[in-house]
Amino acid sequence: MDWQNIIADVQKNYLIYVSIPIIAALLGYATKIAAVKMMFYPMNFIGIKPIFGWQGIVPRNALRMASIAVDTITTKLVSVKEVVAGLDSERLGKELEGPAMEVIESIIREVMSKHQPRLWESLPNFAQRKLIDRVKKDVPNVIASVMEDIKSNIDQILNLKELVIRILMNDKHLLNRIFQEVGREEFKFFGVSGLYFGFMIGLVQMILWVLLKEPLILPIFGFLVGFISDWVALNILFEPKKPIPFGSYTIQGLFLKRQQKVAADYARIIATDILTPQTIIGELVAGPLSERVQAMVDDRVREMVDSKASIVKPFVVMAVGAETFQQMKSDTASMLMERLQDVIMHAESYVQTALDIENIVGSRMQAMTPLEFEGLLRPVFKQEEWILIMVGAILGFLVGEGQLTAMVHLGVLGH
Repeated sequence: MDWQNIIADVQKNYLIYVSIPIIAALLGYATKIAAVKMMFYPMNFIGIKPIFGWQGIVPRNALRMASIAVDTITTKLVSVKEVVAGLDSERLGKELEGPAMEVIESIIREVMSKHQPRLWESLPNFAQRKLIDRVKKDVPNVIASVMEDIKSNIDQILNLKELVIRILMNDKHLLNRIFQEVGREEFKFFGVSGLYFGFMIGLVQMILWVLLKEPLILPIFGFLVGFISDWVALNILFEPKKPIPFGSYTIQGLFLKRQQKVAADYARIIATDILTPQTIIGELVAGPLSERVQAMVDDRVREMVDSKASIVKPFVVMAVGAETFQQMKSDTASMLMERLQDVIMHAESYVQTALDIENIVGSRMQAMTPLEFEGLLRPVFKQEEWILIMVGAILGFLVGEGQLTAMVHLGVLGH
């Protein structure tokens, strides 16, 4: 090995050689950023199916990713009974007393005008008002009774798994955001780690190139920069699972180390974007199983109307007809059901506080084992981890080939 020639070569081309670890660092960073982007974007497939193209790992596997999130939420964080357990039926009835009374007055007028317009119009205003006020007195009790029925039969009228999967499948941007926010710091580290790993590998690449001038060194090391840095970065995120004391420092996977903070972020997303009062109430009154709630409302309304009619019921039936009387009760229940969601949303603040989803989910997540907690983010990487690593390696190889071409062009090769 001719050291004099090597030293002369370095003195002449030191700027080119110094660029090798710098390019390797930038390559490491670029491949990590590309890998992170490929997890989430594009939302829809771009390319020629099935030959060539790409769709983000999360949106492409939306059902599987949503199922993972749902399994975590419904089996480890919150049960369907806990969702409504905090609601006080009597308190809710009082909270809704004002808006509910407005709605029931409107319903009475509509039902009477529809089935007995002449009779209704012939009644003096004070008589109409007396009838309406008599019914309105029972509205809070009806709402409280319906809520008690719902709480007692919640397993039959609210399928939490199907609800969450439907929400996430209908909004893949939300599904993306869950994983992006939960792993925000890890994705940043993943990108920055490429700079460090790439630079260190680039130093070895530079030294071997200066000493050997072997053409394959550049593309091979480019491949290794992409491959090794991706693999090491992924493992640093999740390994070791259990904390290992090392002097004053604790060694543990970076994601697992942030369990307390991640739990708070995840709980906030669940409470503000998924299991909100709007979605839960909407599911109860307009979801796939809402006919069961409709039956409960129907029963309670019939009880209320019959109790108010009580003594004069035979005369009412004789006046309007049995069939019409039953239809009037049915219409009253149906109209109340149609407007129930809007009525209950007047108590949104109370419902949000009573559900307490954020605190329940947050405390349960903080108590998870490292293996359980890892499952929140690991599937995003694990699903097609080898593809991400190989893409980084191939990009590195291509950049190495580019470096080699530049060396030849600048006349460095062979000196």
